[in-house]
Amino acid sequence: MQLDRVRLERSRSFGAVWLGWVRWRALQLDEVCGELLPKGREAVPWAEVVAILVIARLCEPSNELHVAEQWYRTSALEDLIGVASESVYDERLYRALDRLLPHKHSIEAHLVKRLGELFELDYDLLLYDVTSTYFEGVADPSIAKRGYSRDHWPDCVQVNIALVVTRDGMPLGYELFAGNRVDVTTVRHIVSGMESRFGKANRVWVMDRGMVSAENIAWLNETGRRYVIGTARTELRRWANEIADTNDSRHIREDVEVKIGRGPEGTETFLLCRSESRLEKERAMHERFSAHIEQGLASLARRIEQSTRVLERGALERQTGRLVERNARAGAHYAIVIVEDDTVASGLRRRWSGQPQWQEWANLSEGTFILRSNIEHWSDEELWKTYGQLSEAEAAFRIQKSDLCIRPIWHHKAERISAHIPVCVLAYAMRKTL
Repeated sequence: MQLDRVRLERSRSFGAVWLGWVRWRALQLDEVCGELLPKGREAVPWAEVVAILVIARLCEPSNELHVAEQWYRTSALEDLIGVASESVYDERLYRALDRLLPHKHSIEAHLVKRLGELFELDYDLLLYDVTSTYFEGVADPSIAKRGYSRDHWPDCVQVNIALVVTRDGMPLGYELFAGNRVDVTTVRHIVSGMESRFGKANRVWVMDRGMVSAENIAWLNETGRRYVIGTARTELRRWANEIADTNDSRHIREDVEVKIGRGPEGTETFLLCRSESRLEKERAMHERFSAHIEQGLASLARRIEQSTRVLERGALERQTGRLVERNARAGAHYAIVIVEDDTVASGLRRRWSGQPQWQEWANLSEGTFILRSNIEHWSDEELWKTYGQLSEAEAAFRIQKSDLCIRPIWHHKAERISAHIPVCVLAYAMRKTL
């Protein structure tokens, strides 16, 4: 055999796309997409184009142009699905997004039913969280807004994605909101929307502290909905005496101490939790921010002392304010003033001192958080473990962002921005089945 004359031509990646195609059919997405997008006069059925988009998102996340020009041509999906590579081009993929979006709710309902059949899921406890994802380039201003960026890209416009998953992390549904929508304003929309689609059962809703407001709590109680919700750090001050008194606390895990009690109105149960790992994290955070502030103040003091001209007090105060704002978690630790001083050329001097009451409260409250619920019969351990399952929703977002590359969004039109999300959610559901 003449090995020097052996060559490899048109190599194709097979394993990942075969697994994706098997998952697509196991979830019967080929059937439901075939029903929702019946074949017409088009050369390639839209259901098959949607399959290409989702499997590409699962195997090698990228934009539609890369899928059309490179990925599809170097994968074995052409042989599995039977669509010629020359029939897959960017415009056809974009138009498939347009046709997928109107069937969002139908596909969600099918996915919930099928996942329930495969894994015997129950929906008695739902985990709800919100994240953001940013854009590259120009996007539709009706939905792409500047807001609180969880991706730490505050200079980019973004959208907010609200996701509901089961205790196992299986997706139930999602909604898209403008990038400047505040988390707390999404609760009624999501809870009511999920119940209108999947029925109002006796579920428990688990949400983080960003969803808490007096109006939301009152609405959940008035409508008979059960919940376990984190509480904002500002609420800790109300429980200062309970935090200081550890007599009734008990360890439910080696590094977690809890104390259960009833709220002042008697309608809610509150769980005071102290975590050693969280304490170490918050203490390190406070120390880091304090060090940044002190370094900045020392630098500012040197500039004032070395200046050979009179400085403007307002400019120095604005610089100090920006320094504290960048390190807000430790900002209240310091009392900072700019005072007049005729003994130096600048005419000003900066003075600062630590606030001992802040340090005392930090030592007492670091590592502490409060949960609230209107479920009366649950034990402290049940409440703590239930809230801990919110990590499944957080994990879903991490997978979407890191493994499925839901960010950044490259689409410009509102409809295609909205259609980009269900492709990623379907790819996430296929990944979860593995």
